[in-house]
Amino acid sequence: MMWTRVGLLWLTLSALFISGCGKESEPAAGAAAPQQTFEWQMVTTWPRNYPGLGMAPENFAKAVNAMSGGRLKVKVHGAGELVPAMGVFDAVARGAVQMGHGAAYYWKGKTPAAQFFTAVPFGMNAQEMNGWLHYGGGMELWREVYEPFNLVPFAGGSTGVQMAGWFKQEINSVADLKGLKMRIPGLAGEVFQRLGGVPVTLPGGELFTALQTGSIDATEWVGPYNDLTFGLYRAADYYYYPGWHEPGAMLEFIVNKDAWESLPPDLQAIVKYATRAVNQDMLDEYTARNNAALKELVEKHGVQLRKLPDDVVAALRQASREVIQETIAEDEMARKVYESFQAFKTDVAPYTAISEDAFLEIREQSAAPAGSASSDADASSSSDSSSSSGSGSSSGSP
Repeated sequence: MMWTRVGLLWLTLSALFISGCGKESEPAAGAAAPQQTFEWQMVTTWPRNYPGLGMAPENFAKAVNAMSGGRLKVKVHGAGELVPAMGVFDAVARGAVQMGHGAAYYWKGKTPAAQFFTAVPFGMNAQEMNGWLHYGGGMELWREVYEPFNLVPFAGGSTGVQMAGWFKQEINSVADLKGLKMRIPGLAGEVFQRLGGVPVTLPGGELFTALQTGSIDATEWVGPYNDLTFGLYRAADYYYYPGWHEPGAMLEFIVNKDAWESLPPDLQAIVKYATRAVNQDMLDEYTARNNAALKELVEKHGVQLRKLPDDVVAALRQASREVIQETIAEDEMARKVYESFQAFKTDVAPYTAISEDAFLEIREQSAAPAGSASSDADASSSSDSSSSSGSGSSSGSP
């Protein structure tokens, strides 16, 4: 019996050997074909390894390399290393590099609709933006907007609600905005201009010098975590909130469409889910780091933390309505995107009001015994927070 089995095995191996003669270039049946590898270049609008913003592309590259077993390697280049910060869109679109990381509102000159995928003044917060993009049709629209540019976009991280910005002088009324030169991109820049300000678009790496030398009088950037690392407190004394202009600022990964289509399905899936992981990770990082940075700014560096006056916020809200309506009246794609954005915001706002907003209110009320000094302070803080929230608890347009 043993010899019979050995004989059969020998015959089988002999047959396989004979059938393979003269066909050395073809793998034997059942053998894994060599897997193709890819090496991509990614350019960004941020300084390399910059906390939060700049680490997102680095984290993406590490994740993709690990998940693909080295089949897809992505080399990250900071702003100015291969292309200028504001040259990222064009470099990826023409195929000079395969991938980029930045913010869609930088490209409003290419297509006005792009702005809505970063931030809308008095719009949706980070949680709502993610919901719209991934479950409300927003991502499909984003891809439609970028299709003519040979680009495939992905959500690339959110900073959460930002700060209103750094100012060299106090803002006590709308009149104080007139003639003020401020770095503030996107739709918010047009809103600022409507109230008499002078909006400027600058990459992050140039902000400190511009503010220090007086080229600009004010700047918004992100929030305490990033603003501290840039040392903006050394160039301006007043730090204002809330971030009316970017309540849930969303960043982007963009991939050259030809490069994307060259990937096999499994690597496409890895890219897709790596962006999803990095998108959430960035928001987690800002949530964990912002308060400690704010405390350092105020307690160590003497920064003057101020809330924007109510009449200024009201004027900004009205101007935002006007700018948005004019923008969508002039561009059909912008209208299509905004109508989807606003419909989703209107739909989720009621639940946001009775869930997130309501919970934050009762959480603060329960932080100290009723009637105590700290309880009163918490209630006041909660009231300020509610009035300045960008969660979209009102179903009306921004």
